[in-house]
Order: sequence, then C-alpha cells, then structure tokens
Amino acid sequence: MYTFEEPLVLLLILPIIVGGLYLIKKGARKPLILSRIVVLSLLVVALASPFSLVSEVTSDDTPQIVIISDETSSMQLFKEGVGDNVYESLTANTPTTMIRLTGESTSLGDAVEQYSSGDNQIVLVTDGNSNFGKDLEEALQFSEEVGTTVYSVEPELEENDISVQILGDKTVVIGNENQFDVLVSQAGEEEIRYSFEVYAGDTLVRSGTFTQSARTRTIRVPYTFKKLGEKELSVTLTPLTSDKDSINNQFYKAIYVVPKPNIKMLTSDSSAPLGNVLYNLYSVSNTDEFTNIDDKKAIVLDNQNIRTLSETDVELLKEFVADGNGLVVVGGETSFDQGNYLNSSFEDLLPVLSKPTDWKGGRSIVLVLDVSQSTFHHESLSDILGNAIFVLEDENLRDAYAGVIAFGSEGIDVSGGLVYLGSQANILKLEEDISALTPGSTSETSLDQGLLIAQEWLENEVGELDIIIISDGGIEQSYEEALVVADEISDGDIQFYYVHVKSSAPSQRDQFGNIYAEDLMESVEGIYFPVQKGERANLEFEDLDIPDEPEDDEPIMTSFPLIEYNPNHFITRNLEVDGNITGYNDVTPKAGADRIVVTATGKPIITTWRYGLGRVAAITTDNGKGGQATWSSQMYSGNNSKLISSTMNWAIGNPQVEEGTVVEGDDTWFGSTATLYITRYDEGVPKLKYKGETLELAVTGKNTYETTIEPKNIGLHDVSGYPIAVNYAIEYRDVGMNEDLPVLIKANGGKTYTEKEALALLLTDAKANSLKSVQQPVSQKLYFLIAALLLFLTEIAVRRIREIRAANRERAEQ
Repeated sequence: MYTFEEPLVLLLILPIIVGGLYLIKKGARKPLILSRIVVLSLLVVALASPFSLVSEVTSDDTPQIVIISDETSSMQLFKEGVGDNVYESLTANTPTTMIRLTGESTSLGDAVEQYSSGDNQIVLVTDGNSNFGKDLEEALQFSEEVGTTVYSVEPELEENDISVQILGDKTVVIGNENQFDVLVSQAGEEEIRYSFEVYAGDTLVRSGTFTQSARTRTIRVPYTFKKLGEKELSVTLTPLTSDKDSINNQFYKAIYVVPKPNIKMLTSDSSAPLGNVLYNLYSVSNTDEFTNIDDKKAIVLDNQNIRTLSETDVELLKEFVADGNGLVVVGGETSFDQGNYLNSSFEDLLPVLSKPTDWKGGRSIVLVLDVSQSTFHHESLSDILGNAIFVLEDENLRDAYAGVIAFGSEGIDVSGGLVYLGSQANILKLEEDISALTPGSTSETSLDQGLLIAQEWLENEVGELDIIIISDGGIEQSYEEALVVADEISDGDIQFYYVHVKSSAPSQRDQFGNIYAEDLMESVEGIYFPVQKGERANLEFEDLDIPDEPEDDEPIMTSFPLIEYNPNHFITRNLEVDGNITGYNDVTPKAGADRIVVTATGKPIITTWRYGLGRVAAITTDNGKGGQATWSSQMYSGNNSKLISSTMNWAIGNPQVEEGTVVEGDDTWFGSTATLYITRYDEGVPKLKYKGETLELAVTGKNTYETTIEPKNIGLHDVSGYPIAVNYAIEYRDVGMNEDLPVLIKANGGKTYTEKEALALLLTDAKANSLKSVQQPVSQKLYFLIAALLLFLTEIAVRRIREIRAANRERAEQ
C-alpha cells in the first residue's frame, strides 16, 4: 500500500482526463489520447512522491543506558559502590546515565516510569524493596509497553539485619478475641536468635526466645481488649545474634476498640451453638420481622425456608446489603436446596445456587522431572524442561495448584510444595526454577524418590489429582522401586501421566524390548505419552466431572472432614480448621463466588461474594444443633468456632457504629504524613484536634471529610480520641533482597545479574535487546517514471512500426 508525500498533486489527474476526453470528442485519435492520458497520469503520481513503509531491524552498538542506583538507608546492608562499578564498566563503551535514589523511602516504580523513554534501557542496582509511590510491577509493565528493557543487579549482602512488625486489624470489637501476628524478618538466611516482649498498654501479653533460619517468621498473639477507645499494642525485639540496626526492633500498633456491632438474627432456636457464639460476640436482636434494621451491621438467617420471606422482605434485604451491610445465611433441613431457594428472587442475593454441585474439588498437579545425567548425555534435558513449562502454560490450569519435583540420584523439592497457578507471578517463578535445573552429579535415576515426595504432597489434597512424569525413559535402575510406590499412590485415585521424551538412552527398554515407561503406566492405568525431541506433549485437562453415584455395595460416607479451600481469605487466614460434619446443603457456587471451606469431597460449606457494597456469606451446614439430625456440632466447638466469628466479622466489615463522627486512618511511618477519613452522621461540621490545635478538614463528599497530620516522633498519637501509631521509617521495614524482583524483571522482558555477571554480560545483552523493528519510508516514484517512459516509448515504437509498414505497402503497390 502506497502513501504520498504530496497527495494534493494527484488532483492534477482530473484536468488531464478531462482534456483527453475533450480531444477524443473533437476527433483526435483515441488510442493516442488514451496513451497520453495514462503517461501524464503516471508522471503526476510520481510527482506526488509515493512511498511505502518497510520494516527493518536495526541494532545499536551503543545503546542508551540509565543506571538507577538505590542508595537509600536499607542498602547499607549490601556491598557499597556496585552501582558505580557498573556505571564505570558501561560508560566507557556506551552512553550511560547514573541516577541515585537516597533518603528514608524507596520509590523504584516512580524512577522506572520516569526514565523509560522507549529508546533506552534501565539497570536497577537495588534490593528491590520499593515502598513508596508507583507500584513497581505496574512501572515495569509500562516500561515494556514503551519499549524500554529493565534489568536488575543484585548487590552482595554483607551484614544481617532484623526487623519486626505487628499485623492485624486496627478496629476491634470489645470482648472479642483478636489474632495479631508478630512478623520477624531478617535480611539473610542465617541462624539468628532473639527474645521479644509484646505489651498491650502496660500489660505483658507474650514473651519468649526464638531461633530462626528462614527469612521470615510469624508469631501468633491472641488478645482480647475489654475497654473501649484507643489502645496500644507494642513489641520489642532484642537480638541475641548479629543485627545491623536497632531502629526497626520496636513496633507500635494503634488499636481502636468499639462497642459490639448490632446484628439481627432470624432463628427458631437461639440456644443452638450458632446463637451461643453470636450472643457472646455481638449485640444480637432476635425477631421474625425485618424492622429496625437501619442500625444493624449484619443480618443472620438461620435455617429459614423461602416461605418465611416475602417479596417485600427480599427487597429490603437486597437494599440493606447493597448499601454496604452484611448477610449471613446458615443452612439446615429447611433451607437452601431443602428450603426452595432455587430460582427464587432471594437466591439472587446468595453466592450459591441451591442445586447439587458438579464440582468435587480443585485440581492439583505434580510435575516429576528427570534431571539424571542420562538426560544430559542423550541431549533430552531441554525437551524435558520445555515440556514441563508447556504444561504450566495450559490455560485450562489457571484454577489449579501445581508443584515441581526433580529426580536424579534423589528426589528434590523444586517449588516448595504446591502453588496456585492463577497467579502469573507464580507461573513465572515455577518456570524460572524449572529452567535453572541442571543434571545430577551421578548416573543414578531414582524415580521412586521423586514419587515419594509427590505422594506426600497429595495425600491430604482433594479433587482431581495428577502426577505427570517427564523423562527420557531411562528408569531401569529404579523401575521396580518406582513401580511399588506408583502402585501405592494409584490406590488413592491419582491420575498418572508419563511424557516419554524418546532419546538414545539404552535403559529405556528391558531385555525383551518392552518400554519401562509404558509398562509403568499400564500397571497404574496411567496415560503413556511418547514424544520425539523438539515435540511438546499436548496433554488434555478436561473439566472436572461429577463423581459417580456409589454402588450398592460401596460404603456411603457419613462423616465429611472440613478443608480450607482458600487459606488466604480473611475468614481462614488465622485459623487451622480441623473437624468433621455429618451433613450439608448441596449447593453450587456461582461464578465470581469464593469457596472458603469445603468438605473433603469438595462440597461447599462456606462460600462468599460481594453484593453491591455489601457482603454475603453462605454457611451451607446447620447451626450445630439442627432438627431431626445434627450436622455440624464440631464446627462450633474449639478452634473451629472461630470460623463463625471470622465469617461474621468479614460480613460486618467495619464494626464502627454509624452515628456521630466516625474517624478512620491507618498507622504511618516516621517521616510520612498520616491521612484521616471522617464521616459525619449527624448535623454540623466535625472538629478534630491534634496536639491542642483544630485540624483543617477538606470536604470529599456528602458528609465526608479528609485531613492529614505530620507526626514528629515515633509512638502513639491522639487525634480527638482516635489513635495513630508512628513507627520507624518505612525504609527499615523490608530487609534483604526482595525475592520477587527477579520474577518481575523476567516477566517484563529483563534479566537479573550478580555484580560479576553484570560487568561481563550486561552490555552484550543490552546490545542484543537494542534490536528493533522500525518502519522506514521507501520512495516508489521511480517505478511510476519507468512505467510512464516505457508506455511512451512503446507508443512511439508502435506508431513507427505502423508508419514503416504503411510505407512498405505504398512502395509495393507502385
């Protein structure tokens, strides 16, 4: 397709055509005139300067590089001068700019976005702990989009440091036990010892001495506040081993204790275990009507048949929840599937459909990869690893969990157990770990050792369970042992796959020519999938099927263990569920709903979702007492009873009473401002005081305001009775290397180096990444000029030939 530099010149073709037609009409020779019209038109087109865009790959031997050197306070733990060394290495060979970040906070995201111009490349020399401004992941995505590649250089850690934080809710309910987490982090991975003391005000809550080797450790601290108003929780950590800086060894958490929220419960038996839990924790009113609900934070419907709810009641409930309140619906013998909820207007509110679910659990996949020496000698390792990555990229596995095990002389846990494939960062981390695998140091191939780890991982999992072995098939040494382990595993209803990357390895067949991998799969009724080098196994992962009905002679399960399906949800994150139920309402989670707790057979027990501004939870088992049969007494006893309170707390959201002036605000860090959000529920403009002075409020909406304070010292600060805690500068919170940085860098097209690798390889990689496809204009006018000339010459030649022939005929006639 052509474009023209001077497209208006093409208008000259019109008078040429008009003039030619006029001459033809006056009797001029038609072929001659048409020829001249075409020739002149071609000359006009050439005059308009036609050109086409051609893609060309260009490279730059001197790419523009920007080094962003993180020299904030947290970098004191690392070797100094790494950024300068990299700069000196690069600037001698290519245009290089040095940017230094200093201070008590790190805004890597802002810096990356600011210096991403599309015609340069960025090198981050940093620990990767960005704690201020633009999100680093979003900034890296922006850089990739504009064409700037971002690399990172990891400096060497020289000193260890320990930091401490307290995690948990700020607004708590009086008389309710709350779970707080003391998070202790270290920069390295050495063995450290420390003692700690946790205080609530002046009361010692917990103390102890621990030894820690991992980067982080969480210490659970339960506590119940018994008085209203502002309170303080604090922790002091005393290192007993190396620690660079003591500033981050003490942490304060402001607590605001509010009255018990008002909730309404509709139940036929308030003395059931459900009622006992709710009456102890909340201010409960128990009536059969939806009246006086304006001051309620949540409504609980216990085993209510659809007949007890009029259409007016349903509309009131929908409005109540959509306005930001909570609804918890508890099952039983007259609710959900047994209470005619299906296809009712009330069911619109719920996160479940009241019909049997065809979902029997999630899918868990274990990749067992052969990295024995034979895979190296017979050049099949790259295909083994490539097939593993190909499996992880299957779009049908985005709701699955997967783990990676390697085997050579022993089984090796590569992934640290099963990880969720719904996170792109998790997939990239797994792919990175797989790509880094190397052949073992011995010629042994111990498939059985890898299978033993897989067995341990899957023994407590529910749903569709798959083990995928990817190997060159040279398993002769461990075939018998692997067969024993695989037979034992297959008894647990686990599906086996064997992707056999065929090679020249001699140990693939027995003395009779039988293929070990194929025989192994035949023994466990698995799927044998042979592929040639360079091929990828296109394994099909179908939708999970409904379990078959039990045969008459099969025992029917009468007790169902409870499983945390989503252990990271607010409801389950501080709990360890351990119990059984004997009955449930058979329901199906709606699209967009969150399964929180299920039975070992995959049946939903606690399911949640958002409705408007509010929250709805479906507890699809009974109240612990039931009717003719009791389904869930264990769910309301011991640690499991916290499931009910945490579900209620999730549904309630903010427990503060919506009256008078309500203040909310997060704690802050030294050197940072604290923002407070104010809502006024009665007449007038609210007034807040800080250190005796009235704060200026900015109006942000109807009856809503906002203000800020700038605390000058660490500790607890009072703003008209509302507490704000100020802790050490945020730069000292995250210590050591951010382990997610290499994953983020790789996900956006970059690479991570050590200092030595950067000095040796970075410029070469930068040159390779400077290859770009650009659109270059190529003039096409010559072709039109040649066409016009050829046509003109052809016309002259034709006329001349005709004239010669005519002259010859005349001479012949004479």
